[in-house]
Amino acid sequence: MKRSVVAAAVMVLVGACGHMPGGEKSSGWVTLIDASSLGNWNRVGEANWRVADGAVVADKGVGFLVTKETYGDFELKAEFYADADTNSGIFIRCQDPQKLGSDNCYEVNIFDTRPKPEHGTGAIVDVVAVKEPRPKAGGRWNTFHVTAKGDHLVVVMNGTKTAEAHDGKLARGVIGLQHAAGAKDDKSPIKFKKVEIRPL
Repeated sequence: MKRSVVAAAVMVLVGACGHMPGGEKSSGWVTLIDASSLGNWNRVGEANWRVADGAVVADKGVGFLVTKETYGDFELKAEFYADADTNSGIFIRCQDPQKLGSDNCYEVNIFDTRPKPEHGTGAIVDVVAVKEPRPKAGGRWNTFHVTAKGDHLVVVMNGTKTAEAHDGKLARGVIGLQHAAGAKDDKSPIKFKKVEIRPL
């Protein structure tokens, strides 16, 4: 069989299946979390990450799930659930996969009761404050759509832009999902139902 015929057959098969091998869809989106496995992530810290009730959950301890791969320019979509007191976030372009913080990552925050609310839920901590009116994540499922392209960073929560900035400090790194101590304790849950990324 000629090569062109084989290539055509593969394209038809991929189109029929609706996705590429390894979780990559034909649209370019790659699933990092689908609530069935933590195989794409390393654990850092003491948080009790696990798969439960159709989501990846942590509700005790301080720590991260960290991608095994690094990413530069990308779009990221995440479905997450938080309580009003949950302290969490999505950390992008992190320089050290063992030590993540707002000083060496861009932190897209999830923390409705943050003592400094201007950098609460929907903000990029220490880079740009959240736009008014400040959104709240507690008690429901939410979506983040984060775009990082060059020095341009955009956060959209539940369809509304909450933060936008130009910052060239960090160009590439791992991604981390956080569970941390809230305003009262470290026992408020964070749940991620799906996390997808599309390199740009």
